[in-house]
Amino acid sequence: MPYVLTNRLVVGLASSALFDLDESDHVFRTEGSQAYRKYQLEKQNEPLKQGVAFPFIRRLLALNNLNPDDPLVEVILLSRNDPDTGLRVMNSIEYHQLGITRAVFLNGKSPYQYIPAFNIELFLSANPKDVNQAVTAGYAAGQILHGNIVDDKEDKQLRIAFDFDGVIADDEAEEVFQRSGNLEDFHSHEASKVNVTHNPGPLKEFLQRISQIQKLELEKAEADATYQPVLRVSIVTARNAPSHKRVINTMRSWGITVDEAFFMGGVEKSKVLEVIKPHMFFDDQRLHLEASSNILPSVHVPFGVANKVAL
Repeated sequence: MPYVLTNRLVVGLASSALFDLDESDHVFRTEGSQAYRKYQLEKQNEPLKQGVAFPFIRRLLALNNLNPDDPLVEVILLSRNDPDTGLRVMNSIEYHQLGITRAVFLNGKSPYQYIPAFNIELFLSANPKDVNQAVTAGYAAGQILHGNIVDDKEDKQLRIAFDFDGVIADDEAEEVFQRSGNLEDFHSHEASKVNVTHNPGPLKEFLQRISQIQKLELEKAEADATYQPVLRVSIVTARNAPSHKRVINTMRSWGITVDEAFFMGGVEKSKVLEVIKPHMFFDDQRLHLEASSNILPSVHVPFGVANKVAL
């Protein structure tokens, strides 16, 4: 029987997101591909250091403990390495005891074409070109930004934070603001459509899967008083009243509930994020990530009008 992926949360992951590849990338850039190959072969049994996405992925895979006989989460490595040089990555995965067994090695080729083949609902990479190609093709993807991230192993929660427009919903409302530059026009537009569900954004399906797992956690907590749910989900958006209502109504229509929502009204997000301490924060605007990415795992989702304007 084939291993079915459609009933699981599937994340595609580049090795650049999972591990710190600064040193090996420097060898490739300064000395060329043959020196890189020699370097990786010599160090294939030397584990790579943890990268920005490591704490997030480790906790995401731990959700499989809810149903070990039929895992809820599948993480698939999508690597630009060839199979030979990629052995160091797989050895590092084994060393760090991550439950990742499926991998694709493409010898320099962009992995975005393989996203639908594996039913991947989120692709993460530090390579902006690969991420942009994926988003342009209509897939959910984000660029992991460089940061000094330390994994606190005593912290058992998995906290995920999302911007709303251009991430969970599409960029319809952002287009209104970009056209007029007037906040009153934006609020008027959203108030007039308060009961009209937003069109989905790139990470809507990913959040929906996370919400389904949260519901399983709640069911387990009701059946077992000793179980403490680990997933905690937050929305952190630049919106404020009255445009908050359409956000809430949209989430209701999708059957998605979150633990926290912060309607910031233009207040700097980083201060709130420092309190939440998410293991991953997704935003479509680099400007909103600049203050947080040095200390919090941050992902740029290059979707919609905000990124076209930035270009």
